[in-house]
Amino acid sequence: MSRRNADGGAGLSTSTAAVFGEVLKHFREAALLTQEGLAREIPCDRSHVARVEAGTRVPQDTFAKKCDELLTTGGVLLRLWSRIDWYPQVEHPDWFERRARLDAEAVAVRAYQTQVIPGLLQTPDYARALFSRRLTKSGEVEERVRARLSRQQRFLVEGGPLYLVVLDESCLWHSVGGVSVMRGQCEHLLSVGRLPNIRIQIAPANHPDIDRPDTSLSLIELPDGHRWLYSESLDRGHFTDDPAIFRRHSRTYDVLRADALSAPVSAALISDVMEGYDYHDQSRSERRDLDQEQLQRRKRRGLHRNSPRFPHRRPRPGQQGS
Repeated sequence: MSRRNADGGAGLSTSTAAVFGEVLKHFREAALLTQEGLAREIPCDRSHVARVEAGTRVPQDTFAKKCDELLTTGGVLLRLWSRIDWYPQVEHPDWFERRARLDAEAVAVRAYQTQVIPGLLQTPDYARALFSRRLTKSGEVEERVRARLSRQQRFLVEGGPLYLVVLDESCLWHSVGGVSVMRGQCEHLLSVGRLPNIRIQIAPANHPDIDRPDTSLSLIELPDGHRWLYSESLDRGHFTDDPAIFRRHSRTYDVLRADALSAPVSAALISDVMEGYDYHDQSRSERRDLDQEQLQRRKRRGLHRNSPRFPHRRPRPGQQGS
């Protein structure tokens, strides 16, 4: 494993995160708000505000933006948030470190993904469930999740790099972590797909005539104009900057994007899939309730069968009542 910003990086992160917390605390107190009062307005838990102010919790950009609005800071918190490296000390697998460096520099990434949601779009729960399939140590899983989220940060803020991705429809139906995780993942795709620098398109399963690449790939452009083609096979990444190879795959990718569903139609499909997970979750809950009811009925019948029986005296003729 290699470690980014290993020399002094952690101390720098602690100070900058703490500075954000101090600035937040300054504006909160100037507005005569307690932590609980601010949390109620956001809304969130008071403990979340407390940890952000202490520099021990990474806030989302939406949190900073909301605090700017509530505390009338003029956008100071969001600007400060965008300049902080919230993940200065993370580990990537050695074979993936080079790709992580490219993501940290890229001005544009065009990607095609099959089977699983690409790392730049994964939710923490989805990434955690994915890593848990192969890693047994919880600490290692959490480290990988942190590393993955660190790559996303610069793509999910205003003015982030261009990110165009075509997802094979299998990505939506290949269940990772269960129904609730997949529903959250679909919801996240809809949310980030509204960002001005991100477009998500779906290559639908019922269009077999679409020419899809044989594997997931990314076309990465750097600030100096240098361009890389990246693909993966099991536990290894493949890189090439050969101009002829890049042009060939770039042409294939452009045709794929043209044949895939548009971004708005793709969003509608993702919404339909999300509703399908909702229905499945609801049906499972209803089946669980029905199973519980049937179990209770069986128990009641069992109690009835096992209860002691008392002889009933039959009324004699003339004793049936008038």
